[in-house]
Amino acid sequence: MKGESPLVFPPIGLTRRKFLWLLSMSTAGWMAGCAINPVTGRQQLMFVSEDQEIQIDQQYSPFQFSADYGKTQDKALNDYVNQVGQNMAVRTHRPNMPYSFQVVNATYVNAYAFPGGSIACTRGILLSLENEAELAALLGHELGHVNARHTAQQMSKGMLSQAIMGSLSVLADTRGGVFGQLASQLGSFGAGALLASYSRDNEREADALGMEYMVKAGYNSKGMVALMDMLRSLSKDKPGIIELMFATHPMSDERYQTAVETSRIEYQSAKNLPVYRERFMDHTAKLRSLKGALEDMQKGELAMNRQKFGEAEAHFHSALKQAPDDYAGLIMMTLCQIIQKKNEEGLGYSGRAKAVHPQEAQAYHLSGFVKLRTKDFQGAYEDFSAYEKLLPGNPTTIFFKGFAQEGMQNKPESAKEYHRYLQIAQKGKFAQHAYQRLVEWGYYKR
Repeated sequence: MKGESPLVFPPIGLTRRKFLWLLSMSTAGWMAGCAINPVTGRQQLMFVSEDQEIQIDQQYSPFQFSADYGKTQDKALNDYVNQVGQNMAVRTHRPNMPYSFQVVNATYVNAYAFPGGSIACTRGILLSLENEAELAALLGHELGHVNARHTAQQMSKGMLSQAIMGSLSVLADTRGGVFGQLASQLGSFGAGALLASYSRDNEREADALGMEYMVKAGYNSKGMVALMDMLRSLSKDKPGIIELMFATHPMSDERYQTAVETSRIEYQSAKNLPVYRERFMDHTAKLRSLKGALEDMQKGELAMNRQKFGEAEAHFHSALKQAPDDYAGLIMMTLCQIIQKKNEEGLGYSGRAKAVHPQEAQAYHLSGFVKLRTKDFQGAYEDFSAYEKLLPGNPTTIFFKGFAQEGMQNKPESAKEYHRYLQIAQKGKFAQHAYQRLVEWGYYKR
């Protein structure tokens, strides 16, 4: 999630002096910067409180969900996945966290968790599952990360390494290639650093916890074994669509073998528990009916990242022929048109996306960007205002609103937006532009 400038968290009471003091503390004093791990019962380095985990989650998870084309409009599917997740959440080590489970429209294969308990899985990974036990294993693994406080622990270590510089940046793009470049140009962002790569030890612990939670909830532990086997197979057969998941969740044959042994030895009593295949198939029937369209979107995204835009456009056309009102497909096609500077076509697809899913923000941002390109400043301002109403907190949207007002020769309103932007971001070409205009118009002194 890279805009023109990074959004930065203020340090949470960790000054340079305190950092140096911490390094020289005795073991007893050091424990002031530690907490009891809810899973192991042992001390762990922790400068992030539970309340802060929840606050960070609530602030940033909506941006990641929007980057993944928003929550699925298939309410029945979303309710089903949430029910499976909640059934396990009450059996975890932190049952009182505000857990939520949702399906996002993205077609690449992934699942992720924010530190406060917001957990998402993509349509792409759901298409690859065969039964409810595999789904429980997937969600259980993410619950494992939340319960072991892996993200909070990484953030705490980050605070130590960043303390002398005085701040902790948590924003990073979640996609590479063309999509990363577009995120930077458009001012769109996800929450990549909060989904930072887990260590192999983190993954082992999350696997073990996931199997524990799913068995407690009444699922056959072989669901975890099958999940690991599926991920291994996909990494060999379709490495592109699973690349991001393996970047954040390192996979290995060791993890698969451990799951096999744990299921066979530790959870032998669970071998006759159900996997609920029929129930899973019933609840995912509508999703699976879109398989052809979603596979075309996967191929289109891969072609985009390889800068084969004509090939990508052909795949997106095929996807939209099969599923003309698919929001993700419309947004992908919009992005494909934007990068080729086909402005009229981009506006057409973004307009369709807004009509299909008016409560999801990304289409408004893309539409506004194209309207800035074509000097429709009034239309751009309206789109960015709609985006900010749906998803407040993106600083680049504030800059674009100021730029649109400047284009309409409305200096007082433009100055308000530029000033608001500079309260958040002080570096980069957008900040330079905003500052220069405020100086030229007499609002700031050099």
